[in-house]
Amino acid sequence: MKCNVKWLGEGGMAFVAETGSGHLVSMDGAPDAGGRNLAPRPMEMLLAGTGGCTAFDVVMILKKGRHAVSGCEVRLEARRAEQDPKVFTHLHFHFRVSGKNLKPEAVARAIDLSKDKYCSASIMLGKTAQITHDFEIVEAG
Repeated sequence: MKCNVKWLGEGGMAFVAETGSGHLVSMDGAPDAGGRNLAPRPMEMLLAGTGGCTAFDVVMILKKGRHAVSGCEVRLEARRAEQDPKVFTHLHFHFRVSGKNLKPEAVARAIDLSKDKYCSASIMLGKTAQITHDFEIVEAG
């Protein structure tokens, strides 16, 4: 996996990343750090990527188990250390999974498999952060 990140130059703290798969992603710093608030912060991107990684796993696991999943949303809340390096110290994942006749045991199992085996991002962040999970199931109409 490769990525190239380029500072956009004087007058700000904006960066553009070109991923190995050829996609562009913008990032910017907070105004109090010289940014112009034009794009997500790099740590926000890390949190978003972690949410995408685990949501992908949960949907894939439920689909492979032939469960009628029709939606998956994960709300992440993070706390960071007060001193540099300001790593994540606590992460909470709240999953909202929708579908027809989804069993709580199946959803819990999918989340556990992502947490313990498949989601590289959350497993990596678990080295510095305490991670908790909960979920709700919404019956699809």
